[in-house]
Amino acid sequence: MSTAPRVDIDPKEFWADPYPMLAKMRKEAPIALVPQLGSTLLTSRDDISISEKQIDVFSSHQPAGLMNRLMGHNMMRKDGEAHQIERRAMFPTVSPKTVKAHWTALFQAHADRILDRLAIGSRIDFMRDFALPFSGECLKSITGLTNIGFADMDAWSQGMIEGIANYGGDPAVEARCHAATSGIDAAIDDILPVMRKNPDQSILGVLLASGMPMESVRANVKLAISGGQNEPRKAIAGTVWALLTHPAQFDLVRKGEVTWLQAFEEYARWISPIGMSPRRIAKPWSIRDVSFETDDRVFLMFGSANRDEKHFERADAFDVRRDTSKSVAFGAGPHFCAGAFASRAMIADVALPTVFARASRIELADDEPVRIGGWAFRGLQNLPVRWER
Repeated sequence: MSTAPRVDIDPKEFWADPYPMLAKMRKEAPIALVPQLGSTLLTSRDDISISEKQIDVFSSHQPAGLMNRLMGHNMMRKDGEAHQIERRAMFPTVSPKTVKAHWTALFQAHADRILDRLAIGSRIDFMRDFALPFSGECLKSITGLTNIGFADMDAWSQGMIEGIANYGGDPAVEARCHAATSGIDAAIDDILPVMRKNPDQSILGVLLASGMPMESVRANVKLAISGGQNEPRKAIAGTVWALLTHPAQFDLVRKGEVTWLQAFEEYARWISPIGMSPRRIAKPWSIRDVSFETDDRVFLMFGSANRDEKHFERADAFDVRRDTSKSVAFGAGPHFCAGAFASRAMIADVALPTVFARASRIELADDEPVRIGGWAFRGLQNLPVRWER
């Protein structure tokens, strides 16, 4: 382990709300060894921004890491040219040009269809009844796995997300992750003959056309599902919740003084759906007075970086007028999220404006509290609202 000062946490409290402890670390020990997580945490935005680009030291290649072991060796756990080869192979699916010309219209069709099915004047769980199926249907289209239901997509994503954050080694969590990856493999096997005969612009289609080994194709489809379902559904529901609970901010968006994209980007800074990214120390290294040895584990705490007081005034506040250019909600450096353009289109171009345009009234229901949790992956667990269109 590193020589960073030890900071103990209560894992349950950290899951419920990591921000007070992260603020304390930024102030007292911005590089901290947290034994309960078995890792050294980097919590300042400056340290994270610099370190993420130093792939010769802070390596994404983690042969013994949970993601490699449970999901296969995907591009997120590769560095340098090995990472770039697979990233370039996927790019035709998620490029800004393809998103604008092809996917956005499909996203809109999914949103309209799901909203049409919502009962008029009803009390709904917006997470369950819109954000989850919308994100799932969009991801089915993007991955090419149109032979499954959105509920399968969501369950598989959740199973993998929990599995790769299972640093406590809970066997039940690992079993659910294995069930999820087995389900994805079966879905790929089922649609493979169709995809080989009629390739399309989906991730599965372009990766097969690139000649990528099948083992890597499977691993990268699983990667897309793990993040492509979990984060968008939480960000959609979360941004709606943030606007409903900040009416003055919401008025700025409705009047056109602030864009839907600004609202989404500020939410993703404020409550980062991806709160952490792990790294392996590839060679002995020192940052100021902290030394690392080869194979030490480091967590880059994106959620902490996005509330760093040095870069964000009133960092704990949701403010849609904020300049979010320093946010690392989508990562930074060579591992910047490949699906960022698609996510922005799904959420800021389609989901948010369509929901509020179609709703004559949408307000928080008072019969159930909104639940928020997580630190590696954080977001709403539910969103009870009263809905009319």
